[in-house]
Amino acid sequence: MLRRIRHRLRSSWLDITWVLFVGVNLLAMRAMGAWSTIPFLVIWVSLTLVYGFRMWRLQPAILTVGLVTLATGGIIVAQVVDGQQEADYLIEVPLVALMFLAMVWHGRRRQAALLERLAAMAEVQRISRENQQLLEQQQLFLVDASHELGTPITVALGHAELIEQSVTDKTVVEDVRVVIGELARLRRLSSRLLLLASAGSPGFLDLAPVGIDSIVIEALDRWGYTPRRWRLGEMTEATVSGDRDRLAVALDALLENAIAHTGKDDLIELSARAEDGQVVLTVADSGCGIAEADLKRIFDRFSRATPYVSRESGGFGLGLPTAAAIAEAHRGSVRVSSTPGEGSTFELLIPAGAGAQPLT
Repeated sequence: MLRRIRHRLRSSWLDITWVLFVGVNLLAMRAMGAWSTIPFLVIWVSLTLVYGFRMWRLQPAILTVGLVTLATGGIIVAQVVDGQQEADYLIEVPLVALMFLAMVWHGRRRQAALLERLAAMAEVQRISRENQQLLEQQQLFLVDASHELGTPITVALGHAELIEQSVTDKTVVEDVRVVIGELARLRRLSSRLLLLASAGSPGFLDLAPVGIDSIVIEALDRWGYTPRRWRLGEMTEATVSGDRDRLAVALDALLENAIAHTGKDDLIELSARAEDGQVVLTVADSGCGIAEADLKRIFDRFSRATPYVSRESGGFGLGLPTAAAIAEAHRGSVRVSSTPGEGSTFELLIPAGAGAQPLT
């Protein structure tokens, strides 16, 4: 409040000082006769400077211009009548006034554009803050939901496995196995939701030296029971600074995707190589492939490519986003190439440590 009062007082003193300055120059115009052009121009220049500082509203600006035009014009008309000035001098008054009004119009346009830009920026900031709050709420919800789902799913899965072991009826056993499979899928879903929600947090990775070849071989051991034609391709003995469990989850996600897009007679090949200071973990398959339109969104959450051959693993559209989040947390990336009808190749790129060498 005090700042506003001080600002108004300064503005009032500026206006009063300028009015007195104009009065002095009007008297000089009357007294100087043929030299009245000098105080005339000084008045208009001072008006321009004051307007630049004050930026009056439109009506006060027009009123001020009108008063200055009448005052200076009246003196010049009197001088022309008395023979002190040429009649052509009269044209300068409306010309200078029009020039000043043009400046006022241009200045107000610039001011309006600036205000609109500031308002737009404020709106963008407001929307950004709201989106940030929504993202934080969504992340908190995913964390809470994943935690809450984890316990009942684990309990139900344990009871279903006990039922599978205790019953002898083949029909019941088959039904229980379906239940176990779906509960396992739900547990993977809750785990991935929790992982994606915590991606980027300070404690997301537990970094340590990790041998890439062992991760690939262990993944092949985990998934080799699935009826596909499995092959171990080129292998590089390399160590990266990474989270062993997270990298295993990322590779599992790529393998799940390969299984989902292949049939029993299709080939899935795992390999690891060094390339431009990075270790590249590759999962290549000879399945149905992925359409180009799907490749653009395949790493988006809850996005699935079509056709989708199998639902043996995953199917929620969180596997590839999980792999991408883990790769980015390691300052790496995921890339894909695919030809419909021929298969796909997914590559997980992680910055390599020293001493990457091919295995013999």
